[in-house]
Amino acid sequence: MALPWMESIRTLGASASTSASTTGQAPLRFGVLFAGNGFHSREWKAEGTGENMQLGRVLESLIPHRNHMHFIRGLYNAQALKGNIHSSQTGNLLSGAPLASGGDIRSGTSVDQMIARHVGKYTKIPSLVLGCEKSNPSVHKNYSMLYSSHISWTSPTSPTPLELYPALAFDRLFKDTTAKGDQSVLDAIWEEAKGLRRQISTLDQQKLDEYLHSVREVEGRIENAGFRGTLQGWRPTLEKPDRPRPPEGIPQDIDEHMRLMCDVMVLGFQTDTTRVCTLKLNNDHSSLRFPHLGVDYMIHHLLSHSDTEDWLKVNQFFVSQLAYLCDRMAAIQEGEGTLLDHTLLLFCSSMLTGNHDASQLPVVLIGGGGGSLKGGQVHDYRSATERQMCRLYLSILNRFDIHLGQFGDATTPLEAI
Repeated sequence: MALPWMESIRTLGASASTSASTTGQAPLRFGVLFAGNGFHSREWKAEGTGENMQLGRVLESLIPHRNHMHFIRGLYNAQALKGNIHSSQTGNLLSGAPLASGGDIRSGTSVDQMIARHVGKYTKIPSLVLGCEKSNPSVHKNYSMLYSSHISWTSPTSPTPLELYPALAFDRLFKDTTAKGDQSVLDAIWEEAKGLRRQISTLDQQKLDEYLHSVREVEGRIENAGFRGTLQGWRPTLEKPDRPRPPEGIPQDIDEHMRLMCDVMVLGFQTDTTRVCTLKLNNDHSSLRFPHLGVDYMIHHLLSHSDTEDWLKVNQFFVSQLAYLCDRMAAIQEGEGTLLDHTLLLFCSSMLTGNHDASQLPVVLIGGGGGSLKGGQVHDYRSATERQMCRLYLSILNRFDIHLGQFGDATTPLEAI
């Protein structure tokens, strides 16, 4: 079981990058949250800087984190405009690569997997790829719907498999297999943890206690969800369903499912078990419904076609997952900074609005980038000559000491990031 970063222990997880091991600083992490089908056209907006930044109603839950936030408008993927809607607007979102049509599968290696190749050798898991909606293998308007189901690509012909079940994602972090064990993770290492506690500083003892408590809490929430029968695939407790079976792959309680996946991402970063994680909250062309919001009469994809108040509610729910992650990470102290200070979180979608407008993409970047990235800024590239989304990825790659002459269709990074 990996440990969180501690001042009195000069290593991070099983190993660390050269800069981390020589300076004792926490490593940089990269996370991506994806929400398909865009956002409310009038309420996805931001103006001003720092504490004076004004956010549209879609983004209101991010107000406490404005000083860590970069709101970026105007970037786009040229290749996304050459195919059909949905599939060709999603399959290359993190690569900018051209997509094969006719039901064939060919995209490009995504930016998260490029980073995982570089930093994954230092962690137990090179990358964690999570999802909350099952992939769709059908074909839509001559393009495979696998494109609209995956944002992470290990190679041009291999979308990275999604882990849909929180329990199995949790097991990947802390167990060598995904089979159900007969002992809690904490029970298995408790004596060793007590011995370690006697060797570390008072501040690190407090941090260790908080961390172990958070692990126990997630274990308990997953266990309780199983007893309630509210997560598909997790230990059903009824002889027959007590509610109609939802469409294939859609969780029965999407709010709890998303929060559990967010918790797994935080634990993965906090323990240095992985430094790269993508969380696909839904598919593009999504079939999710939202009864907990009082919006159960129409699936996500159809809701996106008009700027109603219900569509706004759904948008706010998705952004609240990013806000929850930021809250969790900002509360975890790592040296003189926080986990959020040592993370870059990218929040994006396949299109700006639900009418399939991919001429510019909704982009929010949150995190301190290792302490060197000043937030509280709005960047507008709508009138720029070069406004490729891949310019942002070149900037992010540079922050992980990955210096490429070209990524996708971009050759120069964004100067502001």
